[in-house]
Amino acid sequence: MDAQREGKFQRILDAAIEAFAESGFHHCQVNKIARLAGVADGTIYLYFKSKEDVLIRVFQERMGDFIAGVSRELSQCKTTEARLRTIVKTHFTYMEQNRSVAIVTQLELRQSDPRVRLPINSTVSDYFNLIEGVIQQGIQSGEVPKIDTRVARQMIFGSLDEATTDWVMARSPRTLTSGIEPMLALFEGALQVRKSETK
Repeated sequence: MDAQREGKFQRILDAAIEAFAESGFHHCQVNKIARLAGVADGTIYLYFKSKEDVLIRVFQERMGDFIAGVSRELSQCKTTEARLRTIVKTHFTYMEQNRSVAIVTQLELRQSDPRVRLPINSTVSDYFNLIEGVIQQGIQSGEVPKIDTRVARQMIFGSLDEATTDWVMARSPRTLTSGIEPMLALFEGALQVRKSETK
């Protein structure tokens, strides 16, 4: 995709995130996305097959970038404690800084039909693999006792996911990042993380 097309594509994605967060996926009309993106209604269909396709691409692109960022951060970490901190901190910070993305991922994607859910599964799986990889590394280094990595990942992802949904739906405003330390303490306790000598 050339720079001009790429720029327009990203503008439409950003507009879609705002529109879906504001109106809800089902109530949002394509012309609202076009208006926010500053393009003609028909332009949307040059880039996307349908409104469902826009939602799928929003998730694949934005969460794909997020996962790539987490992966880069993890590659710099030396201990299980540092890796867990990276996952919790990056997840909460990203969602807090991108509230509209959080609303779309936590609320709008949950009520979608299989045509939307199935294409986003591989992106979700990438995140699951990243978390399971951290647990596996911990087991290999002796910092975490041998446990079922799938169950441990379900606990970690489920907790982060629920905390984010709870934050999005909270009546009184609060920060999501204030939950980093308590969540980290919970994970370290549950996984029985042994402090490594490596700093």
